Amino acid sequence: LFQYVQLFVISNSLDTKYLANNALQSVMQTFFWSDSQNKRITDLSAFTNAFLNPDHLGKFISHYVVQNETFKNMMILRPYQYYAVEAIIKQVKTSNNNGYIWHTTGSGKTLTSFKASQIIMDLPEVYKVVFVVDRKDLDYQTMNEFNAFKKDSVDVTDNTASLVSQLSDDTKLVLTTIQKLNNAISRAHFEKKLTHLREKKVVFIFDECHRSQFGDTHERITQYFQKAQLFGFTGTPIFAENAAKNELGKRTTKDLFGECLHKYVITDAIRDQNVLRFGIEYIGRYKQKSNTFMDIEVEDIDRPEVWTDENRLGKIVDYIIAYHGQKTFNKEFSSIFAISSIENLIKYYEIFKKKKENGEHDLRVATIFTFDANEEDEDAQDRLPGDELLMAADPKVAYKSSHTRDKLEEFIKDYNKLYGTAFSTQDGQQFENYFKDISKRLKEREKETFNDEKDRLDILLVVNMFLTGFDAKKVNTLYVDKNLKHHGLIQAYSRTNRILGEKKSQGNILAFRNLKKATDKAITLFSNKEAIEDIILPPFEAIAKRFDEALQDLLKITPTPQSVDELVSEEDEAAFIQAFRALLRAKNVLESYADFSWDALGIDEETFIDFQTKYIDLYAKVKRENAKQKTSILNDIDFEVELIHRDIINVAYIIKLLAKLKQAKQSEKEKQRKAIMDLLGSDIQLRSKRELIEKFIDENLPKIEDADRIQEEFEQYWQDQKVLALAKLCDEEGLDKEQFKALIDAYIYSGQEPLRDDIFKCLGNRPSIL
Repeated sequence: LFQYVQLFVISNSLDTKYLANNALQSVMQTFFWSDSQNKRITDLSAFTNAFLNPDHLGKFISHYVVQNETFKNMMILRPYQYYAVEAIIKQVKTSNNNGYIWHTTGSGKTLTSFKASQIIMDLPEVYKVVFVVDRKDLDYQTMNEFNAFKKDSVDVTDNTASLVSQLSDDTKLVLTTIQKLNNAISRAHFEKKLTHLREKKVVFIFDECHRSQFGDTHERITQYFQKAQLFGFTGTPIFAENAAKNELGKRTTKDLFGECLHKYVITDAIRDQNVLRFGIEYIGRYKQKSNTFMDIEVEDIDRPEVWTDENRLGKIVDYIIAYHGQKTFNKEFSSIFAISSIENLIKYYEIFKKKKENGEHDLRVATIFTFDANEEDEDAQDRLPGDELLMAADPKVAYKSSHTRDKLEEFIKDYNKLYGTAFSTQDGQQFENYFKDISKRLKEREKETFNDEKDRLDILLVVNMFLTGFDAKKVNTLYVDKNLKHHGLIQAYSRTNRILGEKKSQGNILAFRNLKKATDKAITLFSNKEAIEDIILPPFEAIAKRFDEALQDLLKITPTPQSVDELVSEEDEAAFIQAFRALLRAKNVLESYADFSWDALGIDEETFIDFQTKYIDLYAKVKRENAKQKTSILNDIDFEVELIHRDIINVAYIIKLLAKLKQAKQSEKEKQRKAIMDLLGSDIQLRSKRELIEKFIDENLPKIEDADRIQEEFEQYWQDQKVLALAKLCDEEGLDKEQFKALIDAYIYSGQEPLRDDIFKCLGNRPSIL
């Protein structure tokens, strides 16, 4: 019967949370309730009065639980999302005033705006709801997300004619770009088909309204749809401080949309653990010919000869190559590199490419930028073709090059060769498909079925694209070589701070220009001055101090790794687990800093790994006892084992260690063998393979005379073991070996889970239907 329950409430009387009935969710999908000012209501009695009263509970379950069609699980709105939707509904029902929602980037504005659209379109006073995005890539992205929340709830308007058709028929919810909407009401042959809408109450919801609403289009919409009601969603509103002046003057979000109906800023989101903090490092000093130093403090001085110097760009690429693995957990996460101009982007790409050809790195680098028919156009932008609108108040990014399209075509050919695709710049659709493929490659990395070895993208070079309105949880690092400020800075940084497990503890920002003043100013503008420490991680020294304090706490409980074995009670073991977990967390953050070195810490790496091995031993013990259904207080402790997984210990790394062992002197062999076993024992994923590797060392390695053949022999051994394991599984489960092998091969190649009929083909004794 529990599968029919939509909502659960959990409480210990002091802390109370609610959650949707979703078997796939983690503790991150359990929420505190809050009031409309984002103040938490945690006490059970207060929660009962606010949340569980019949009127609110009935409304919440009937309107604010969403079935995700893509993942086939249930989602539930968070309090700030609920208050935003309720505020819009109230505004629609009681007035014709406009308004805007200020919810920080990464807080789930798409779900909020979808739910608002869905409820409003059913109100009798509303004729239609039009959801407007400002780029065609967001048109496609938003359609997928809306249809994930409710199947076939919306369809993309492929062109202006299809938009006019949807506006004219009985479609209640229309999704379109602002460009098509502008065409529809400004071109005579379209406009005359829409005159019946002039006197109708049409509600427009504008996504990312800080970008697209500051030109003539806003005026045209409000003048044409005389009873229109406009609502904007933004994570970074335009205020007087960050507004740019155009031919219509200096206009703010409030000027265009009226009052802010609900606010949920970045400090609220960090407190609620809905987004991560930023770890920012400012890197670089540039030497002038006079032998004095121009420090990066002088970021406002226009020195193109410095910013574009290929020697400088080469050093930055070297720095990225050196630290990319550290920042991304050995390429487990992806990164974006924001660059000041297309001219510099081309230089950077070619430096990366040359260094890869020279064997200096194995990073997968791609890029995307737009070309223009008029290459000398000062307003040519890093946008999809046909998308002419800038982020409001941002400076224009100009480029002058007669070869940008040729260069992009060349770079896309590199991409095609790397991934087996066939994109080009020959037409707009091909280019749009190229954009979608890059987007998908970054966004889908978080899926279990994603083939990381074959499909991952390590670094994406951009000028403006992907720096706003793009969410990919597996992006954790932003490299920056451009001047950012205000909303543009917060938007760009926020590409890195989506929550994803314990390992991703912050969004990494590596700025090759001194953006500290601009960063502090932007944070002050979009939260408050005191929030800087809440939003940005402290310096390396502060985290190192935290690590040292955690280490001292650990050593009080277990002075040596061996003393873990002497712990008498489960309470003692629990104390060790909690102390080492705190040390693991601090170390996980420390490793993301370029200054990280074991020499600066109060423990050497070997001793840390020994402690880690004992920690995993206890984890394995709890798993065994769980299998026996034995009750233990350790069952209630989250071991956070994903922090332990060391991706650097892959097959290539093991082969290097085996070669080193083979070539070692006899007196050193046992010590090196122990080091390999300890290393394997400290890795949560490779621990189960330790026995196989130990068998290879004992039985196969002595027979190999040439150390250069170790890789070939090990790969053959590994393949043989796979075959034996599959054969054993087939014998034990009565499976058809050929069918099962074909099924496994297909899964490894495509990453797609097999169909039920394919699984049935593998069964020796197929179940019958009674």
